Amino acid sequence: MDQILVIDNIVKVLLPAIFAFIIGISITPLWTSYLYKKEMWKKKAKTVSIDGYGTPIFNNLHKEKETKTPRLGGVIIWATSAIIIMVFWFLSRMLPGSVFVKLDFLSRDQTWIPFIALLIGAIIGLFDDVMEIRGSLDHKAGGLSLKKRLLLIGIVGLFCASWFYYKLDVSSIGIPFYGDLNLGWLFIPFFVIVLWAIYSGGVIDGLDGLAGGVFATMFSAYGIIAFSQQQINLAAFCAVIVGSILAFLWFNIPPARFYMTETGSMALTITLTIVAFMTDSLGHGHGLFVLPIIALPLIVTTASVIIQVLSKKFRHGKKVFLVAPLHHHFEAIGWPAYKITMRYWVIGLIAAGLGVIIALIGHQPIL
Repeated sequence: MDQILVIDNIVKVLLPAIFAFIIGISITPLWTSYLYKKEMWKKKAKTVSIDGYGTPIFNNLHKEKETKTPRLGGVIIWATSAIIIMVFWFLSRMLPGSVFVKLDFLSRDQTWIPFIALLIGAIIGLFDDVMEIRGSLDHKAGGLSLKKRLLLIGIVGLFCASWFYYKLDVSSIGIPFYGDLNLGWLFIPFFVIVLWAIYSGGVIDGLDGLAGGVFATMFSAYGIIAFSQQQINLAAFCAVIVGSILAFLWFNIPPARFYMTETGSMALTITLTIVAFMTDSLGHGHGLFVLPIIALPLIVTTASVIIQVLSKKFRHGKKVFLVAPLHHHFEAIGWPAYKITMRYWVIGLIAAGLGVIIALIGHQPIL
């Protein structure tokens, strides 16, 4: 009976993911055609970075692709995920007693919050992308400013953190080999800070195939963690996102047909953070503790930007890297883009594997 249950759970996790890949592959040509028809790309490459300095090296590397490759590719990821989630939910309601009842994984205790967060992040990011495209058309600074994006994400974080704290009675984080560390009301600001940190890693979306491969690896890792903790609905949710990302990646590998941009990266970073919290004390695990490990490519990318900005500010314009984020620095010193992408994938796989191992063996206290 246990074997049958395990097999049923595996099917529940993998089958929707396969459907997500198929649906994503099917709708992408239509979406791509629309993006090219409407010329949904920047009409003018950026010339100033977030610290106010010029971007001559970046422009030399990416000016042509910035102004000829459509944005909004991330729509494929969240739209495909939403289609699969809602179709399976609808069929389970319309066909009671059918196999779809078992396959439905939209549940209040595991997937409502990350699913809603995925859609909210997608909508905010979509608005930002459209503003950026229109702004470049008028040769103005388009898109939401970094401060506004952080404010909006902070509001989303406060809502989610409050739901965890007040509705789900979560106020602690799991520490491997130790147990739970109670934060009390500090759990709420802590949640927001973690969300900001992971979101900032979204700037990894800068090379063909880079962000897609990294995000697919991270969500795969959390799918494994959730499955091991019997959070089967959450594992299925992660798997569907992976299937959707792989469909996106099919068209995003060099030469990319489109970029993920903010509507994808914001949705995924917000969702990844919430999934990490869902697999933590709420799931009697340590999903949050291993987040910096599993999300190492995002952390390193963010760190490179922070180091560069601080160096310019306090060292009179001197830079640590030729250009930030780090993957563009590797481009500037002569690494081919495909080699950078593949090496990031390798590092991401190693980091994700290490994070999963720590999460799985960390239940046994040693103190």
